[in-house]
Amino acid sequence: MPPSARSFEELLKTAERSAVHLEMRDNYGVTGEAEDFENWRRTGLRDVDPDSAYWAPWVRLVTEAVSRGVVVRRARIVSEPVTDYIRYEHAGTPVNLRAGEQVRWLPRRQASNIALPGNDFWLIDGRLVRWNHFTGDGASAGPEETEDMAAAKLCASAFEAVWERAIPHEQYQIR
Repeated sequence: MPPSARSFEELLKTAERSAVHLEMRDNYGVTGEAEDFENWRRTGLRDVDPDSAYWAPWVRLVTEAVSRGVVVRRARIVSEPVTDYIRYEHAGTPVNLRAGEQVRWLPRRQASNIALPGNDFWLIDGRLVRWNHFTGDGASAGPEETEDMAAAKLCASAFEAVWERAIPHEQYQIR
């Protein structure tokens, strides 16, 4: 992790009002998900126990932020028909919702005229951007933080445009 990037846990603990996350890839190869993803591919069963070893740290982190009054929103831009990875994410999203996140999905065709940054990101309180960099095969290439106001404005504008068009998780039908 570059010296300028704190752990995500430290970062979310600094949030006072909002934490928004925009995901734009159709496939991720994050090491911490590999076993759960492969199990889902084999069995079709997804761990949706918020108290499981897989989910508990995330659920605690988000629940704590939400209890402080932080609004946590996640938007995903997806190609349709969706990839297996997006099906896997969709199957696990009820846990994100239980933790207090709001989640929406936007078919990529509906995002064509939205100015989007080149990388997935978290935007904390509209001022701090945490870029999530990935390799071509979806492995994490490490985060990067910036408080550059132009970057924060781009991310805020992009996120709000996506959010406005996106479909709430409960209504989004996988295609």
